[in-house]
Amino acid sequence: MADTSRFEQGMATRRSVLGDTYVDGATARKTPFDEDFQSFITEAAWGTVWSRPGLSKRERSMLTVALLAAMGHDEELAMHVRATANTGATPDDIKEALLHVAVYAGVPAANRAFRIAKEELAKRGGGDK
Repeated sequence: MADTSRFEQGMATRRSVLGDTYVDGATARKTPFDEDFQSFITEAAWGTVWSRPGLSKRERSMLTVALLAAMGHDEELAMHVRATANTGATPDDIKEALLHVAVYAGVPAANRAFRIAKEELAKRGGGDK
Protein backbone atom coordinates (compact mmCIF):
# COMPACT_ATOMS: atom_id res chain seq x y z
CA MET A 1 0.00 0.00 0.00
CA ALA A 2 1.39 3.39 -1.02
CA ASP A 3 2.11 6.15 1.46
CA THR A 4 0.04 8.84 -0.28
CA SER A 5 1.89 11.85 1.15
CA ARG A 6 5.33 10.31 0.46
CA PHE A 7 4.20 9.36 -3.06
CA GLU A 8 2.86 12.87 -3.75
CA GLN A 9 6.07 14.49 -2.45
CA GLY A 10 8.11 12.01 -4.48
CA MET A 11 6.15 12.71 -7.64
CA ALA A 12 6.58 16.45 -7.19
CA THR A 13 10.33 16.08 -6.63
CA ARG A 14 10.68 13.59 -9.48
CA ARG A 15 8.93 16.00 -11.84
CA SER A 16 11.06 18.94 -10.70
CA VAL A 17 14.27 17.00 -11.34
CA LEU A 18 13.48 14.83 -14.37
CA GLY A 19 10.81 17.00 -15.98
CA ASP A 20 7.18 16.38 -16.80
CA THR A 21 7.90 14.84 -20.21
CA TYR A 22 10.11 12.11 -18.75
CA VAL A 23 7.81 11.36 -15.81
CA ASP A 24 4.70 11.37 -18.00
CA GLY A 25 6.41 8.89 -20.32
CA ALA A 26 7.44 6.62 -17.46
CA THR A 27 3.92 6.77 -16.07
CA ALA A 28 2.40 5.97 -19.47
CA ARG A 29 4.68 2.92 -19.83
CA LYS A 30 3.76 1.60 -16.38
CA THR A 31 2.08 -1.81 -16.38
CA PRO A 32 0.61 -3.98 -13.62
CA PHE A 33 3.96 -5.83 -13.64
CA ASP A 34 6.06 -2.79 -12.67
CA GLU A 35 3.42 -0.67 -10.97
CA ASP A 36 4.67 -1.55 -7.47
CA PHE A 37 8.27 -0.83 -8.51
CA GLN A 38 7.30 2.58 -9.89
CA SER A 39 5.51 3.41 -6.63
CA PHE A 40 8.53 2.22 -4.65
CA ILE A 41 11.04 4.41 -6.50
CA THR A 42 8.71 7.41 -6.38
CA GLU A 43 8.28 7.03 -2.62
CA ALA A 44 11.76 5.85 -1.61
CA ALA A 45 14.13 7.59 -4.01
CA TRP A 46 12.15 10.73 -4.78
CA GLY A 47 9.85 11.10 -1.76
CA THR A 48 12.42 10.18 0.87
CA VAL A 49 16.02 10.68 -0.28
CA TRP A 50 15.70 13.38 -2.97
CA SER A 51 13.17 15.32 -0.84
CA ARG A 52 15.34 15.54 2.27
CA PRO A 53 16.46 19.04 3.31
CA GLY A 54 20.15 18.26 3.94
CA LEU A 55 21.45 18.77 0.38
CA SER A 56 20.35 20.92 -2.52
CA LYS A 57 19.05 19.38 -5.73
CA ARG A 58 22.31 20.53 -7.36
CA GLU A 59 24.38 18.65 -4.79
CA ARG A 60 22.20 15.53 -5.00
CA SER A 61 22.43 15.69 -8.77
CA MET A 62 26.25 15.79 -8.69
CA LEU A 63 26.36 12.86 -6.25
CA THR A 64 23.95 10.87 -8.39
CA VAL A 65 25.96 11.52 -11.56
CA ALA A 66 29.16 10.40 -9.84
CA LEU A 67 27.60 7.26 -8.35
CA LEU A 68 25.91 6.20 -11.59
CA ALA A 69 29.14 6.80 -13.51
CA ALA A 70 31.18 4.80 -11.01
CA MET A 71 28.73 1.91 -11.19
CA GLY A 72 28.49 1.93 -14.99
CA HIS A 73 24.75 2.59 -15.14
CA ASP A 74 24.90 4.36 -18.49
CA GLU A 75 21.19 4.89 -19.22
CA GLU A 76 20.53 6.29 -15.76
CA LEU A 77 23.69 8.43 -16.02
CA ALA A 78 22.48 9.93 -19.30
CA MET A 79 19.07 10.63 -17.76
CA HIS A 80 20.62 12.37 -14.74
CA VAL A 81 23.01 14.40 -16.90
CA ARG A 82 19.93 15.62 -18.79
CA ALA A 83 18.26 16.36 -15.44
CA THR A 84 21.04 18.75 -14.46
CA ALA A 85 19.22 21.29 -16.62
CA ASN A 86 16.59 21.27 -13.84
CA THR A 87 18.80 20.89 -10.76
CA GLY A 88 21.28 23.71 -11.28
CA ALA A 89 24.31 21.44 -11.68
CA THR A 90 26.46 22.96 -14.42
CA PRO A 91 28.67 21.27 -17.01
CA ASP A 92 31.63 22.29 -14.83
CA ASP A 93 29.97 20.59 -11.84
CA ILE A 94 29.55 17.42 -13.90
CA LYS A 95 33.18 17.59 -15.00
CA GLU A 96 34.38 17.90 -11.40
CA ALA A 97 32.18 14.99 -10.29
CA LEU A 98 33.55 12.82 -13.09
CA LEU A 99 37.14 13.71 -12.21
CA HIS A 100 36.38 12.31 -8.75
CA VAL A 101 35.05 9.17 -10.44
CA ALA A 102 38.37 8.81 -12.27
CA VAL A 103 40.32 8.86 -9.01
CA TYR A 104 38.00 6.81 -6.83
CA ALA A 105 36.31 4.43 -9.28
CA GLY A 106 38.81 4.26 -12.13
CA VAL A 107 39.71 5.92 -15.37
CA PRO A 108 37.68 3.52 -17.58
CA ALA A 109 34.48 4.36 -15.68
CA ALA A 110 35.19 8.08 -15.93
CA ASN A 111 36.15 7.81 -19.60
CA ARG A 112 32.82 6.19 -20.43
CA ALA A 113 30.96 8.72 -18.25
CA PHE A 114 32.68 11.70 -19.89
CA ARG A 115 31.62 10.36 -23.29
CA ILE A 116 28.01 10.01 -22.16
CA ALA A 117 27.98 13.41 -20.47
CA LYS A 118 29.48 15.11 -23.54
CA GLU A 119 26.79 13.54 -25.76
CA GLU A 120 23.97 14.61 -23.47
CA LEU A 121 25.33 18.12 -22.89
CA ALA A 122 25.90 18.59 -26.62
CA LYS A 123 22.21 17.88 -27.21
CA ARG A 124 21.38 20.96 -25.16
CA GLY A 125 24.31 23.03 -26.38
CA GLY A 126 26.53 22.76 -23.31
CA GLY A 127 29.05 20.02 -24.00
CA ASP A 128 31.98 22.15 -25.13
CA LYS A 129 33.36 22.92 -21.65
